Amino acid sequence: MVTVAVDAMGGDHGPDTTVAAAVSALELDPGLQLLLVGEEARLNKQLATLDRPIPERMTVVNASQTVGMDEPPAQALRNKKDSSMRVTINLVKSGEADAGVSAGNTGALMATARFVLKTLPGIDRPAIVSALPSLRGHIHMLDLGANVDSPPELLLQFAIMGSILVKYVENKSRPSVALLNIGVEDIKGNDVVKRAAELMRRSNLNYQGYVEADAIYNGDVDVVVCDGFDGNVALKASEGLAQMITHIMREEYDRSLLTRLVGLISTPVMRSFQNRLDHRRYNGATLVGLRGTVIKSHGSADPLAFCYAILEARTEVQNKVPEHISEELTGMM
Repeated sequence: MVTVAVDAMGGDHGPDTTVAAAVSALELDPGLQLLLVGEEARLNKQLATLDRPIPERMTVVNASQTVGMDEPPAQALRNKKDSSMRVTINLVKSGEADAGVSAGNTGALMATARFVLKTLPGIDRPAIVSALPSLRGHIHMLDLGANVDSPPELLLQFAIMGSILVKYVENKSRPSVALLNIGVEDIKGNDVVKRAAELMRRSNLNYQGYVEADAIYNGDVDVVVCDGFDGNVALKASEGLAQMITHIMREEYDRSLLTRLVGLISTPVMRSFQNRLDHRRYNGATLVGLRGTVIKSHGSADPLAFCYAILEARTEVQNKVPEHISEELTGMM
């Protein structure tokens, strides 16, 4: 049985989203147990509105405070010691939960998780890593926003952690790693990228060289490494492009009776297309490098997306990702 603590108050929609997602996750996985953290009265009220029975494998854990989405991380860390976010991380620290999931303030979650759980030996800073769709299934990319300014040594740590994560989650013996750059030639890029590339070439990573942004989704490599600024921009731009394409296709299908008929005929294809590009199905980014499993969901996640974040936490616990990173880190460094 895997136990996951859920920050039920975090995100743009709070319990309206997290409670329904938690119930869905329990229905999908009979080996899952959830600790729903937040204002007890509000969570029980939300549970009572659901049109389905509440699974017995869910326990409400009271927390009297909530971290705002725009609250400074230092302020949240200092003044919100009984927040749903802090209690969630504390449950992971104490061992009462195997993992924690939150859609709350990213900066506050990273600061809290790093303060409470600490980083693994040899890791200077945690990174945010997530799976992204590709032509050959999916790839993993990091950092996606935790560290906007990353020196070469930190990019090497990201590459090592990403490689180990993919090795055990995807069951690949030597995941391929590439460094995001503005070109594939050795002369391209700034000094930080060039020095990081040299460090990766000298490591025992399966380093493949540079990859440009337009080739991220080809699926030619398993792990794409970059600093948090570039990674977050690439991620948000990709999500926006996918949403724009879907919106434009719907507009075109709705132009006339003929196009609506064509749309009806092609419904199975459109549904498959949307599922492959649906960012909600890739929701759940790992705060990798911590002494514990913490998953960050999009703040705007709907119940489907947040459910996937919970299931991602379960998967990483089952594959013992932090333990494997700790075991292999010394050798790979």
